Amino acid sequence: MLSALLALALGTLTTPVDPLPIQDDDFARHRSPADWQGLTVERIEFKEERAAWRLWRIANRARPSGPLWFVPHDNEDAGFEAALAALRLYGGTLIAVDAGIAPGRDGNRLNHAVDHGEPVDPNRNFDSALPGYARRILAGLAPGAPIIALHTNSPGFDPTDSRCNRADPRGEGIISIRFCDDILTPAASKTRAWPFDDDDTVAFATFHARQQPSDAFCRNPMVAADFNVVQERVVTSDGSLSNYAVLHGLRYLNFETQDRGAAGLAEARDRLLHMIDFAMRTCVRSSPRD
Repeated sequence: MLSALLALALGTLTTPVDPLPIQDDDFARHRSPADWQGLTVERIEFKEERAAWRLWRIANRARPSGPLWFVPHDNEDAGFEAALAALRLYGGTLIAVDAGIAPGRDGNRLNHAVDHGEPVDPNRNFDSALPGYARRILAGLAPGAPIIALHTNSPGFDPTDSRCNRADPRGEGIISIRFCDDILTPAASKTRAWPFDDDDTVAFATFHARQQPSDAFCRNPMVAADFNVVQERVVTSDGSLSNYAVLHGLRYLNFETQDRGAAGLAEARDRLLHMIDFAMRTCVRSSPRD
């Protein structure tokens, strides 16, 4: 125990773990050994500035050079489900942030394990002043492989700051194909075929302000395939991984779908997997494991 505490004080404590007995809501949904066949799991803990962090790093032993799957918010269960399924199919490494490092906060969106001040949004912590966070999360990114972030969101959007559809009923946040402003420009599905039959299932295509939307990784194939595509223009970083990736020349995709609760977990997972499968076949040119 003393050596573990010393390692954490000096930097990063990385521990190989058996996934079956882990007391975590995401792992509790996967108590079958078959779910973890061919995968390795590590717990990564570190402290940076005022926040302590716990990450789960899950890797595909047979296909380590696939994408970096990122699930930053511990309350977005369908994101974890889709990432785990995609990891088994396409390989790579999965990084999931565990809010349970703060007692009683497992399954929360934010990290409450802070010495002082407000809790931290794990997807707003990609800050040049906090380089250790990004470095640890991206450590498993294979050269040339894409980062694929997975999220769920609330139905609808808040039209207050939108330049379009301002008369829509008030929802939460800005994640909707109906929202637009100087940063986010929608390219909506025309046929609205599943999984784009709701406004909250979207793919983000992120590009630098010096570029055009068509320069964003995988943007053109997704638009041609009639996705709901939110085109995100990056001027300066807002602390998100999407902004960090574009400013550092990394290939990045973000897939979002509506949170449908426990009863709709499989449905939300499958919507994310539909977008993942297309991107892997078309933009990454990777085939699933037989």
